[in-house]
Amino acid sequence: MIEPVKDALPARVNGSLDLTFCRESGQTRLRVVGQEPPLKVVRAFPQPGGGTLVHLHNLSGGVLGGDRLAVKVQVEPAAVVQLTTTSATRLYRSRSGLKEACQTTEIRVGEAGLLEYLPDPLIPFAGSFYRQTTTIDLAGGAGLMWWETVAPGREAMGEVFAYHSLETLLAITADGQPVALEHTRLEPARRPLTSPLRLGPYRYFGSFYICRVGVAPASWQALENRLNELATELSISGETLWGASQLPAEGLVVRAVSRHSRAIPTGLVEMWRISKQFVWGQEAILPRKTL
Repeated sequence: MIEPVKDALPARVNGSLDLTFCRESGQTRLRVVGQEPPLKVVRAFPQPGGGTLVHLHNLSGGVLGGDRLAVKVQVEPAAVVQLTTTSATRLYRSRSGLKEACQTTEIRVGEAGLLEYLPDPLIPFAGSFYRQTTTIDLAGGAGLMWWETVAPGREAMGEVFAYHSLETLLAITADGQPVALEHTRLEPARRPLTSPLRLGPYRYFGSFYICRVGVAPASWQALENRLNELATELSISGETLWGASQLPAEGLVVRAVSRHSRAIPTGLVEMWRISKQFVWGQEAILPRKTL
């Protein structure tokens, strides 16, 4: 009798990363408190000015249906950290009977610390369910530069808005006070994203948060004006739109929508360079992608 082949893939995976960054002798050091596959870091790369760069790996090649992933990052006082990914985050189709994939991220940035989170895009495959919750707490003088971009799916495969649901929740607090609360749930089959009330003709969208606790409101107004000048230069009617606006306190947010995959990542780099120089008086250094 021939036994049926069993599914070799686990029904779900519980992966985790717990990272702490501290400043020692003028250099930011990484301490891996814990890691469980498929999440993993390999090493930290020193950067000019005492910062460090770390790549976040997913050994599965993407997020599978039913996965439960948890990331904790502690940036201690005066530490300077740049986090990135080695490629786009692929959100795979959920198999029958599995719940949505979830990732929870908790971040704390200590006094005068800086975290730059500059990942590649999220790509939700057809049939995927994904929920992402991110909480970020900034202490006095702490800074954050955080972007995220979302693709419509695998366009080359004809998958445009073919995922079941994509839900993201983001909460940023500064000195214990909320400065940004965001909750988005996209269900293309139930609420078409091509509606003029949603994305309309656009397929790609992204956000970029720039925060630093203690910066004067007048400085944020000046940066908002400068970024909106750039937004006007980058915007092409019916193709790509950009805009920047202040948060209630301690920062601002940039939004973009586009019909094309390259427009938002390219524009984000320009927004980042201007913001890094304006707020920190430093050059923005692109993260290396090869290990």
